Formats: sequence, structure tokens, C-alpha cells
Amino acid sequence: MSLSIFWFLPTHGDGHYLGSGEGARPVDHAYLQQIAQAADRLGFGGVLIPTGRSCEDAWLVAASLIPVTQRLRFLVALRPGVISPTQAARQAATLDRLSNGRALFNLVTGGDPEELAGDGVFLNHTERYAESAEFTRVWRRVLEGDTVDYDGQHVKVRGARLLFAPVQQPRPPLWFGGSSEVAQDLAAEQVDVYLTWGEPPAQVKEKLDAVRAKAAARGRTVKFGLRLHVIVRETTAEAWQAAEKLISHLDDDTIARAQAAFARTDSVGQQRMAALHGGQRDRLEISPNLWAGVGLVRGGAGTALVGDGPTVAARLQAYADLGIDTFILSGYPHLEEAYRVGELLFPHLDLRVPDIPPPRQHQAQGEAVANDFIPRNAAQS
Repeated sequence: MSLSIFWFLPTHGDGHYLGSGEGARPVDHAYLQQIAQAADRLGFGGVLIPTGRSCEDAWLVAASLIPVTQRLRFLVALRPGVISPTQAARQAATLDRLSNGRALFNLVTGGDPEELAGDGVFLNHTERYAESAEFTRVWRRVLEGDTVDYDGQHVKVRGARLLFAPVQQPRPPLWFGGSSEVAQDLAAEQVDVYLTWGEPPAQVKEKLDAVRAKAAARGRTVKFGLRLHVIVRETTAEAWQAAEKLISHLDDDTIARAQAAFARTDSVGQQRMAALHGGQRDRLEISPNLWAGVGLVRGGAGTALVGDGPTVAARLQAYADLGIDTFILSGYPHLEEAYRVGELLFPHLDLRVPDIPPPRQHQAQGEAVANDFIPRNAAQS
């Protein structure tokens, strides 16, 4: 099975060391463009653009990088509770049209109550997933061309519809990650690609089997993706040295503060990440070549595969054998590590590189009349 490998755009900062200002690198548009163009040239299938108050806006970043890339796809976040599903559908269709079918969407429910409160979201964990399910039902149907009336507990729309269809039909793919039972239920019902973080293979298999079974019970199938970091070098010994160097400026107080901040979230996935290492430096290799050092201070994806190209490729293949066909990778600093991955890892993978989308024919349309468009043939009759 050929694999699609995505990269990561570090819109919230980049550098040589974790948890330290030492070796930090300012992130501006020129730097993000460098990373995106490197990923585009090297054969990465797309880029994940993060979301949250510590990040630049993912949609604006994606839009700004459309004209400087050719094949790269942009995985951007949908945020239920922060925007209406109808407006989100219009934005999604616009991004898909402007990028000529290179837009992908990642449903992010959120897990930090403090950050969610700042965005005006005051729902508990279960309520947020109920709202996300309602949001997604409307978002999907509007993008697929339906006129939607929906009267839910959290989402209510009447006559919601889209005038300009997306390029990808019936709509752009929807991605989503969540480890809780309600998250898996949502994935089984509605999403196209279910994402999980880089836990040991046995734990990943458990989650994939659960989602697969839940989807089958609804007459659906779901694809799977894995999000993790990589530290790949010419030799495995050099890779482990690079891993240790990455956390060489971390002190115990910084680790303790980070772990305390992660503990306030109600994200089951974040709780599972933290449990892999328990904040301890002496228990970081949690599975062969799977290192949890990133998670000492970084929220979200906290593990990295460490080794030479053939070793990391073999570990990725072990996940692929479970049903994963897309990997979203990252490394510090992201520009240099993109080249290392392209040069040292890609030759050992059966890589699926997306084609450059051909130019599209655009249909002429006049000005809207009464907030609607007169079909062209009707206007000429």
C-alpha cells in the first residue's frame, strides 16, 4: 500500500530546542513559504496547519500559500462553536475553489477549557462533541449541495445552502481526531479520515479497531491517519543523539509547568499522551524507536520515531499494516527536517505523491440578483 506523507507548518514557532528560547526561530510568512515550497517539491502530500490562540490563523495561512505551491494540499481546522456551519461551508468551498481542489478540513472540537472560554465556548466535553456532530451534519450537507433545515440542540439553520460548489465532489474530505468514546462515535458517523497520535502500535490498533467497527455498524468505512514527529539521521546512533539534543535545554520546572497545563484539559487523547511518559525523562522510549520526549513540553502529538531511514520506514510500515495510509510528520526545525525526511526516509517508502491539479474551466456568472444567481440558460431564454 502506497503511503501519503504530510508535513507540518509551525505557525506557533520553531527552533532547535524544545521548551527554550535558545535556538528559537522567528516564524513569518517568508519562512512558512520556504517550508511549504520545500514540502511541495519534496513530494509531501500536504501540510497540517495548526489551530489555537498560540497559532496564526490556519485559513489565512493556507490562502496565502496557494499561489506559491503547485500540488500541496492544506489541512485546516473547522472549529464548531466558534463559527456557524453554513459560514464554514462557504469558506471551505472558497478555499477549495481558489486552491483548485487542494483543501482538506480537520474538525477540531478543542480540549482546553480556558482557551475555549476565551472563544466563547462554555460546553463540557460531552456537550462539545454533541455540538460538533450537529455542526458537521449541516456543514457536510451544505457543501454537498443540499438546502438544509436543521433544528438541533446546539445548531439551528433554515434554508442553509451554497451558491458556489467546491471543486472536490461531493465535497472536500473531512478529517478528525479524538480518543474518547463520543469522539469515536462522531468519527464513525461522519468523517472520512480518522486521525490518532503516535502511541505504541498495540494502542493504535485498539483505537482503529474500535472506530472501524463503529463505522461498519453504520454501513460506512473510514480511512486512517497518524500524527507524530520524526528524527531521522544517517545512522540510528546520530538520531538518538539528535533526540537528546532537542530536550537538552529543558529543566524540571519547565516540564512540571507544561504537564500541569496539560492536566487541566479534558482531552482524552492528551491524557493518553501524558500517561506514556508520566513527565519522567527516564522512560521516554515507550516502544522500539518511539520516543515520548516531545510530549514533555509540547501538547498534542508528543512522540517521535527515531532512527535511520530504513528503521523509521520499518516502524511506519508497522503502523501501515494496521490500516494507516497517511502520516502527518514534523520535526525541529521544520525546514531542515523536511529535507532530511525527503532525502533519508522517502527513498525507503512506497510514496504516494499527488499530481499537480490541471487548470479548470470557469463558468461565467453575472451579478447576483436578490441574493441568488439566475442560471445562465434561463437568463438567455
